[in-house]
Amino acid sequence: MATLAARFERPAPPAAEEHGLALTYQRLMLMMLLFVGVTFVIVARLAMLQVFTDRSGAAQLANPLLPPRGDIVDRNNIPLAQTINAWSIAVHPQDIIGDRRELAERLAVLMPERSAAEYRALLSSHANFVYLSRRALPDLVAAVNALGEPAIVFGREPERLYPQTQMAGHVLGWTDMEGHGVAGMEKALDQRLLDAGRRGNAVALSIDSRVQSILETELASAVLSMEAEGGTGIVMDVQTGEVVAMASAPTFNPNAANHADPSALYNRATMGAYELGSVFKPITIAAAMDAGVVTSVHQFWDASPLHVGRFEIHDDDPHAPQLDIPHVITLSSNIVAARIADAMGPERMSAAFRSLGFDRAPMIELAERTRPLWPRDWARLTVMTSGFGHSLAITPLHLATAYCALVNGGIWRPATLLRVQPGHEDSGRRVFSAETSYRIRQLLRLNVEQGTGRRADISGFRVGGKTGTAEKATAGGYNRHSNVSTFAAAFPMDAPRYVVLVMMDAARPTQANSGVITAAFTAAPVVGRVIQRAGSLLGVIPDTSRDIDTAELMPPVAAPAAAH
Repeated sequence: MATLAARFERPAPPAAEEHGLALTYQRLMLMMLLFVGVTFVIVARLAMLQVFTDRSGAAQLANPLLPPRGDIVDRNNIPLAQTINAWSIAVHPQDIIGDRRELAERLAVLMPERSAAEYRALLSSHANFVYLSRRALPDLVAAVNALGEPAIVFGREPERLYPQTQMAGHVLGWTDMEGHGVAGMEKALDQRLLDAGRRGNAVALSIDSRVQSILETELASAVLSMEAEGGTGIVMDVQTGEVVAMASAPTFNPNAANHADPSALYNRATMGAYELGSVFKPITIAAAMDAGVVTSVHQFWDASPLHVGRFEIHDDDPHAPQLDIPHVITLSSNIVAARIADAMGPERMSAAFRSLGFDRAPMIELAERTRPLWPRDWARLTVMTSGFGHSLAITPLHLATAYCALVNGGIWRPATLLRVQPGHEDSGRRVFSAETSYRIRQLLRLNVEQGTGRRADISGFRVGGKTGTAEKATAGGYNRHSNVSTFAAAFPMDAPRYVVLVMMDAARPTQANSGVITAAFTAAPVVGRVIQRAGSLLGVIPDTSRDIDTAELMPPVAAPAAAH
């Protein structure tokens, strides 16, 4: 048995074999410790990045608790401005593991708004967090992500989108990268839009997208075909003061406002102060009627050349030596308008203009407004020339608001770009009597039927209006070869609903205006086309069986009685 046990007994390992096993065990333990150590370092680094990296910029934009900005819609609830979720692309420069030079060159290819050198500077900065692109498209996000650099991060952030692109750009304005209004109604309604977003509501403007599109199209076409410096147009509800359309050319796309030409951001309707010329004559006559200076439309006035010191006031075309009020409008007599203003005197003339707000910035929600150029001294010559639209400069919006009061029964209301619920319009204030307003409507209609506004006469819409052509004021005086031409109109004149105004800034003689740059050939036809296309959309059905009576306005051109 002992021999058998000895046969199966394992011999003791030699010392060398024991040493080899111990060495293998030590190596395995070292590798395990190394693996654990590396894992610990990675986890610790991730924890440090999570805790200590400054992500305030990205966190603020991606925070789902931030309220969205409310939508802006037109009066028919068509979206004009919306907030959507977009992408931001950023980088943590200190955590870049790839080659910065190569990465910069590849980023410059994908996002060419910066050069490779500029990207290298960003990637080499000591900042913890740098934006590479804001409001990025998904395709760009995918391409940058494919670069494989873990230090580049992507976040979701709200983006303001204007789905109608450049439509109503001057009205809407735009927002900055942080979502705050910079201009237009975005700025004017900044807090209101944030509050609306919290409630999930939209803010409705008075703008009608259909009419806005028509006005912009016709205005842009006219500016282009007449090679004008620019132009503006306004459509207003005469009873509520709502601006149904407001356009300024050239225009811009609010989705890319930062890349627009600065001149395109200029809203001529509210920021441009112009001497608007003969469109003032109906205002002068209305004020004189209410003051008792003009006692009848059949009253005759001296139309012979007028001398004031070394200055002469004259009319462009020769006519009878005496004119009644209808012919003062249809022939657009500067001389008689000046005589009427002279008879009014400085106190009453300046008071009439003040009642229409011509001495202060136009009343509307936009911050982009300018103050009129108001005379410091109402000397006699100033009073006389103000009667036909010189010596003071106002914005086109001032004039449109005044024409609303001229035709709506005499009530002045401030303009508004917010939709007004029925029965909630501003009560306004009376500036003309109802009787005077009716007479002015007759005169304006007559001027479109027989006077300078004939190119705006659209069958069935009973348009009335007045032209105004003024030499453009410059630093050295007036430019005889450059005009500001305006046509202010209303329709239908038997029951006025809307004022339509178009102003052309420095139109040139072209085929489109038959080589004539006065308002009758530049602005009036544009108003006519706008009314023809938009009238029915505004609820005015063409009707040739209705009209305001103008027959009683037409006595002989001149009379033997003594003139005033």
